[in-house]
Amino acid sequence: MQNQSVLENILIGYTPVIDAQRTLTATRLTVFPERGARVDAPQLLNQLTQTFGLGAPGSETQGPSVLLNIADEDLLDQALAAAQREPTALLIEVPAFMAADPRRTPVLQAMREGGQMLAMSGRPVTELPREVLPSFRHAIVDFHDDRRLEPVGPDTPMRRITTLSSGIRLDAEIDTAFKRGVVGVIGWPMDDEAPHAGNGSVPPEVRGIVDLMNRVEREEPVERMEPVLTADPSLAFRLLRYLNSSAFGLRSEVTSFKHALMLLGHQRLKRWLALLLASGSKNVASRPLMIVAARRGLIMEELARGMGDEAMRSEMFICGVFSLLDHLMRQPFEELLKNVPVQQGVQASLLGTGPYTQHLALVQAIEQSSIFDMRETADRVLIARSELNRALLKALSVARELD
Repeated sequence: MQNQSVLENILIGYTPVIDAQRTLTATRLTVFPERGARVDAPQLLNQLTQTFGLGAPGSETQGPSVLLNIADEDLLDQALAAAQREPTALLIEVPAFMAADPRRTPVLQAMREGGQMLAMSGRPVTELPREVLPSFRHAIVDFHDDRRLEPVGPDTPMRRITTLSSGIRLDAEIDTAFKRGVVGVIGWPMDDEAPHAGNGSVPPEVRGIVDLMNRVEREEPVERMEPVLTADPSLAFRLLRYLNSSAFGLRSEVTSFKHALMLLGHQRLKRWLALLLASGSKNVASRPLMIVAARRGLIMEELARGMGDEAMRSEMFICGVFSLLDHLMRQPFEELLKNVPVQQGVQASLLGTGPYTQHLALVQAIEQSSIFDMRETADRVLIARSELNRALLKALSVARELD
């Protein structure tokens, strides 16, 4: 396959872009060509466009937009030339130093006229040619390099371009970024505060899900499980919504929990109850963590697709989804895992010593678009570049159906 050869010669990182309402507004992909590899830029653009179901520029496309950050100047020039010939709905990033280069002005102008969407990354050192400014929809500026703490006039060129903030490392910086007027932040800090030690009890809003998970784990008859859903109609609605989404791929509509159990069995149902648990917090500020947790589970599941059986895929999915449960529930894993039923391998991996610990580290490296960590960890767990990229793109495609 031609597209397969593209995935063999690159590594892809991904980062969510979150707006002020704490919802996903875009997905940023960072593409790193492998050393010495030749990458066909038109095939790359076509692969990503097809993966995310993107139409032509300006057409109605469901789901968040997709930013494309190509971490190689030559490949980016080739991609810009390909998008000039055939515009794509991908929002291609152009570093500020390239945007300021007069030699590229005709290309950027032609892309704007053709409808190609662009974002400028970084703050220009020299003044940009005014004729290229209308080519850009967003400016991506590092939080610590954002100068908008000072008032700016209405005619300031950068004011006409909406801003995305990158490089945020602390929760406190998020509110500051939005107060400055950014429309989104790239990535989400997760490491600046440890979960508060609690009494180990399950938060009230997710007790029904944990109860149902325990009953599924014990493989109780459906007659003993249905009352849990009857007592919590919102849980029943959310579960059926997940199961009937196109991402789940069932051929017939699920009409009841009994029907779901008959179609799925206990093993597959555990995965989706885990996803419900991770998305059960009513705290709006937790939404970005829910988004990341769901994607971690889907990526882990895809990584396991060629490695093991259904049980292993289920365990890796749950491990990925639960990897942020301590932050979501504000309790350390040592306390949480006393009440939430998980398999031994998942529990050990969440505590840093299990069979999926390295796979989880690989997913975290992908989220950070850390090329060195991605290469090192992928080699450690013996996952080929093409398989890693395939798993990521498949998971992100499925995730768009669940958002």
